[in-house]
Amino acid sequence: MSTLVPHPSAATLRRGFGVIGQGIREQPRWFTVSVIGSTIYGIMTGGTAYVIGKVTNETVAPAIAARSVTSGQLWHAALLLAAVVVLNVIGIVVRRVAAGVAVFNLGAIFRRRVTRQYLQLPLSWHHRHPSGQLLSNANADVEATWNVFNPLPMAIGVVVMLVFAAVQMFLVDVFLAVIGLTVFPALFLVNIAFQRVMSPKVTRAQQLRAEVSEVAHESFEAALIVKSLGREDQEAERFRAVTHELRDANIEVGRTRGVFDPAIEAIPTLGTLAVLAVGVWRVSTGHLTAGEVVQIAYLFSILAFPVRALGWVLAEMPRAVVGWDRVDAVLRATGSMEHGSAALPRAGASELRADDVSYSYEVADSGEGDGLPGRHRAVSAVTLDVPAGGTTALVGPTGSGKSTLTNLMMRLVDPDTGAVLVDDVDLRSVRRGGISEVAALVAQQTFMFDDTVRGNIALGAERTDEEVWQALRVAQGDGFVAHLASGIHTRVGERGASLSGGQRQRIALARAVIREPQLLILDDATSAVDPSVEQAILGALRESAAGTTVLVVAYRMATIALADDIIYLEEGRVVDHGTHAELLGRCVGYQRLVTAYAREAAERAAVAADEEPPRPAEPTDPRELRLREEERAEAALTRADDENVAVES
Repeated sequence: MSTLVPHPSAATLRRGFGVIGQGIREQPRWFTVSVIGSTIYGIMTGGTAYVIGKVTNETVAPAIAARSVTSGQLWHAALLLAAVVVLNVIGIVVRRVAAGVAVFNLGAIFRRRVTRQYLQLPLSWHHRHPSGQLLSNANADVEATWNVFNPLPMAIGVVVMLVFAAVQMFLVDVFLAVIGLTVFPALFLVNIAFQRVMSPKVTRAQQLRAEVSEVAHESFEAALIVKSLGREDQEAERFRAVTHELRDANIEVGRTRGVFDPAIEAIPTLGTLAVLAVGVWRVSTGHLTAGEVVQIAYLFSILAFPVRALGWVLAEMPRAVVGWDRVDAVLRATGSMEHGSAALPRAGASELRADDVSYSYEVADSGEGDGLPGRHRAVSAVTLDVPAGGTTALVGPTGSGKSTLTNLMMRLVDPDTGAVLVDDVDLRSVRRGGISEVAALVAQQTFMFDDTVRGNIALGAERTDEEVWQALRVAQGDGFVAHLASGIHTRVGERGASLSGGQRQRIALARAVIREPQLLILDDATSAVDPSVEQAILGALRESAAGTTVLVVAYRMATIALADDIIYLEEGRVVDHGTHAELLGRCVGYQRLVTAYAREAAERAAVAADEEPPRPAEPTDPRELRLREEERAEAALTRADDENVAVES
């Protein structure tokens, strides 16, 4: 999104010239070529005026006096004019092509640098920067930074042209030169005033265009929510409000242009009239010829548009500075993950261990009212051991740190303290790409590319169709894929729009299985499939993944019961671990969590039979007593709220 910027101040101009210097250093060859073309354009523009004056003196005036003209005179005049016009056109073409190549090269270079930096920065950095801002940095901000190079070569050519024109006027006549020294600064100052007034208005309009796009994008992305909750009118009103703001901003830009454009056009016209008036007087006194007056008058008549290029450069400088600041902030961002040179063993299932691992997320406000960023502790002093070749389940209530642990174990983020080890190798010492060679993560939120089923599973790797089908069989996805129009060659649409949530999860699971990982981490990766399919998937994994260690984040009893070992988490800490039977017998929190559905079903059955529902035994553990009291307090508050609503009704 564009940022509102004021007119260029002295500091902004200095920094803007610094940005221009950076661009010249990046593209010296093409910038030099564009300046050469612009210089030819500036000289030939002045040369055109000189040739017109010469033709007037040598061809037009004698022809008028003699009332006849020879073909030789006409060819001479035509060839002179054609020569300067051709050279002028060559200068314009060279300037535009070279400047365009320089701008596009700069955009491509810095977009690649920004996106490469995104890939190097850790996930913790991305947590603090929304995706919309990242897209803006890589696209709009890069574009704003280097757009100044579009008018810059022309502005340099205009400076050459003005110097050439001033020399011509002084050589022709001092009186006309004085008029030029008055008109040129006046034209320049009006252009600066125009850009100072126009720049914030145009920038505001650009910002509103980005906001319109953002609102539209959100509405399209949330189409299901908007439709299902009947929010069409509210979304239409939200879109109407921001588009009306954009309309008003564009009208304001048009009004400003309507005031300044006539003034900018009028100054050279007034200068031309002054030249004609003074020139006629000077011709009558014999100090000038008609051709010299025409030469200078023509110069004034063509000045209005080229001189605007100087104002365009000044107008682009604030945007260039703001864009560069935002791009440079990404390029200078710290926290990129350092990689070692170690390789993980490739023999059999991997052992996974976490030693005293803690991790905190950065939040926008510390909660102290100072507006400073704070930290939210998600995982605290976790120590666990996942044995090789087994299936271990991570179980815990929402917010207990399960997904954070899976991110730590794939080294998507690094722990604040402690270490994560695979086969006794600290993941921070593993070479770049080494972890993904032996481990695979299937996240809870699955993403599908707008590609075929096969493309979404292989992801560009060299895989045979049989390997793809085998992975689908393990993921219990071969059945529904076989019924698709083109089987594994069926396109799934954007984000897998043509598939259900469970189908997307099974393809994502096949995507991991086909890589034959030594460590497979499933972050609630079967939540969208029914329990019987989930049980079949986990059973197939146990049979086919003899050389794989499986760590699964689970909620369902069917999933948990298949695990060899269970780790129970609460508030980012390991509370207990053991088999399902052991935890049921000794961990009240685990018992309450995994039997929640069964208790609710029993209570509903008891109510239906008009019986007193069974009351759970009172816990003896102080922690469990506190949790039970909190639940009762919440229930009491809910009942009170319901009673108040009933009274008000």
